Amino acid sequence: MFDNDQRIASNRRRFLQDGSLLLAGAGLTAATPATSFADDLQPKVRLGLVTDLHYADKPSAGSRHYRETLTKFAEAAAEFEKAKPDFVVSLGDLIDAADSARAEKDFLARIQKEFAALSAEKHYVLGNHCVSTLTKTEFLDGVGQKGSNYAFDLNDFHFVVLDACFRSDGQSYGRNNFEWTDANLPADQVDWLRNDLSETAHKTIVFVHQRLDVENNYGVKNSPQIRQLLEKSGNVLAVFQGHSHKNDLKTIGGIHYCTLAAMVEGAGVENNSYSLLDLYEDGTIRLAGFRKQADYEWKRS
Repeated sequence: MFDNDQRIASNRRRFLQDGSLLLAGAGLTAATPATSFADDLQPKVRLGLVTDLHYADKPSAGSRHYRETLTKFAEAAAEFEKAKPDFVVSLGDLIDAADSARAEKDFLARIQKEFAALSAEKHYVLGNHCVSTLTKTEFLDGVGQKGSNYAFDLNDFHFVVLDACFRSDGQSYGRNNFEWTDANLPADQVDWLRNDLSETAHKTIVFVHQRLDVENNYGVKNSPQIRQLLEKSGNVLAVFQGHSHKNDLKTIGGIHYCTLAAMVEGAGVENNSYSLLDLYEDGTIRLAGFRKQADYEWKRS
């Protein structure tokens, strides 16, 4: 039995440029860390990305293996500690639904214990499952985060965290008061986003759970309006999102909409999914995917 470093080395995948999706062949289940992409270049910002962990202390259902998230995240955490990202982002659905708020708080406390052990700064995007039984305030208190949508700067890059967990009538998700197919950015958040983007000249990366690049059940209902704002800014390079549990990529209006694979899907660490993202001064973006997560590279034209 060989260790994870050996497994990663033996299953090394090559990535394609210009945003092309890497099609993994049989047995190609892990990627090398982003440090191997370009030894002669140093990124301005490095971050870790995970999504759709759906941690819960309950039996597996279908392709979702809730309890195995702890083992899978431990592997991701070890890679993050070696790569030393500036911060780590959970793109939503950190926990799965429970029968009671108390049980869901227990799920959150257990997985948050693992996140808290990371030395890097942490950011949490709200997903629909995060607030199936909890309120947003309860979830945010559980992870020690003040708000669900905000922006911050680091090393000449601007980062935007969005919260699409709102119904079409503007009501916030919480305690099973919503349909998961009804995701929206409310008017006040749209106004906030417009103002935020107008006030920065930095190259910008956006994080959201529900998708901004599709008009199906997995998409944000007012995503065309949001995409228009992102394009108008002229600074947004890419959007990273989860929710549909699979690798996907669309480039719309010059912006890359990258949907990441879910950590909860599939039994065993060989079905894990997580990634390291490097951002370079010229706007080049390199995503190193591990296990089931695809690799990408985009060069700023």
